[in-house]
Amino acid sequence: MATTEVQRAAVREVILHACCAPCSSAIVEWMLANGYQPTIFYFNPNIYPREEYDIRKAESQRHAESLGLRWVDGDYDHQKWLEAVKGLEQEPERGSRCQKCFDCRMLATALFAREQGIRVFTTTLASSRWKSLQQINRAGATAEQAVEGTHFWAQNWRKGGLQERRNQLLREYNFYNQRYCGCEFSMHNINITSDK
Repeated sequence: MATTEVQRAAVREVILHACCAPCSSAIVEWMLANGYQPTIFYFNPNIYPREEYDIRKAESQRHAESLGLRWVDGDYDHQKWLEAVKGLEQEPERGSRCQKCFDCRMLATALFAREQGIRVFTTTLASSRWKSLQQINRAGATAEQAVEGTHFWAQNWRKGGLQERRNQLLREYNFYNQRYCGCEFSMHNINITSDK
């Protein structure tokens, strides 16, 4: 659903799955400026090690609290995530492991949205130049189909100056800025090409 279609539907409450504070900052700012009320859902069981998870979580919470936004901590169960991607450990970035990871996280987000009585959900993963928008949108659409009453807001959150604004806000908030996606398998694959 395009942004204008979401606006016409008068949807104001949105569950925003947030992978980290830097990626969510410009999106949250845009949403608030355009009349949307995001609830930040931090669900990232892929992040390794636990110390890294805790740092990213604290930064996400700090950002949400500075804006007076509701922030919800999803369950960190890295072992369960490892079981979900078992057999895909050697897949390259943007391969089958990433798709499975997105599927898990978008399904959890859709379930949370339904639990909260909020129809629309979206994700900051679509702001990262290191991620495949096609994979993210596929995961969101699959979650929407699996969880009745929810709708995935597919949006390229890199456009409209949001990538540049993200970089400005990163400096303004002095956010911790991670150097890899999150899982142990991505730690050694930092230098990958980006989508256009």
